[in-house]
Amino acid sequence: MYELKVTNHFAAAHNLREFYGKCENLHGHNWFVEVVVRVKQLDEIGLALDFGVIKKLLNDVLDLLDHQYLNEKEEFKTANPSSENIAKFIYDHLAPQIQSSSDGRGRLHSVSAWESSNAAATYIADL
Repeated sequence: MYELKVTNHFAAAHNLREFYGKCENLHGHNWFVEVVVRVKQLDEIGLALDFGVIKKLLNDVLDLLDHQYLNEKEEFKTANPSSENIAKFIYDHLAPQIQSSSDGRGRLHSVSAWESSNAAATYIADL
């Protein structure tokens, strides 16, 4: 099994509904995102998946979030835009693209969304 990791970041504002503390107020983060792709078999030239492909796909998903007020996004109108739900949002958008881009050899294993240098949430699909 091979594991590839790619990182990127985005900036966005949010507030957590029904949370009683500082995070209920409008505030922003510079999220750091890490995705992990697992591939069982290399392709004919010895690659699991081109890093450039993963980076582009991740960037396209992060463009949906970057410089947005997340609470106004359709996906977060009822679900809180927490780091947990942001990680799942990214996972859900990216997973089918990774599978397709790897000709079915690979799958997205996990997405971690770091809201600060010492706090992150990771979504791992239960497959």
